[in-house]
Amino acid sequence: MYNVLIVDDEKPVRVAVSALGEWDRWDLGEPATARNGREALKLMEQEHRDIVFVDMNMPLMNGITFLERARKEYPGTKFIVISGYDDFSYAHAAIRNGVLDYILKPVVAEELNEALAKAVKGLNQDNHIYTVSSGDSLTTERTAEAVKECIDNHYTENISLTQLSEQYSLSKEYLCKIFKKKYGMGIYQYLLQVRMEKAAELLQEDKLKIQEIAELLGFSDNNYFSKAFRKFYDTSPTRFRRQTPEKSGS
Repeated sequence: MYNVLIVDDEKPVRVAVSALGEWDRWDLGEPATARNGREALKLMEQEHRDIVFVDMNMPLMNGITFLERARKEYPGTKFIVISGYDDFSYAHAAIRNGVLDYILKPVVAEELNEALAKAVKGLNQDNHIYTVSSGDSLTTERTAEAVKECIDNHYTENISLTQLSEQYSLSKEYLCKIFKKKYGMGIYQYLLQVRMEKAAELLQEDKLKIQEIAELLGFSDNNYFSKAFRKFYDTSPTRFRRQTPEKSGS
């Protein structure tokens, strides 16, 4: 969960931003508020803030000074300016300080939440959290689990690393790295393990021919299946079947 801070000397603006933001949609906590830059910095010292909405024209410490200090002290925070001034000097200062977006008052819900979505996406990328087609955010650990689930459910299909890489928006190298860290083996190694364990089960049942088992498990070449099985179990599929005790009642 990311923490949000709204910095504006006008209470109606703080209330409006709090009311219009779709916090639950992005699993964000209720935003904290500050009346000026000085107060905001004190709050950020007490608790890190991931997303900060900041006004440019405030007493004691304005938005420009606040951004200059906050950007240095909290480089990972995403700053979004909310200003009543369509002034080039303010916009230039905001850009110079690396703000994510610049929203003009009065605040419009659509613009506010578009900026919020952009901030969350940037934070997810910084923290290696990736979004899949369902709209759910996946941590690297959950991504590794999702890949395992995909293999467990689709091991009979032609699963490729390229396909998985595209599905989870990760490079092949990084995907392999997080999977191996989680499960102690590579993706293809795990896929082979699942297929071989299922092959052993099917061979014990003595209902299908070896070639049929190979095809069922996604092997287009029976010879390749036999070689893979021999390497995994140190015996051929035929010998494995012969050595398997007959099940009672069969």
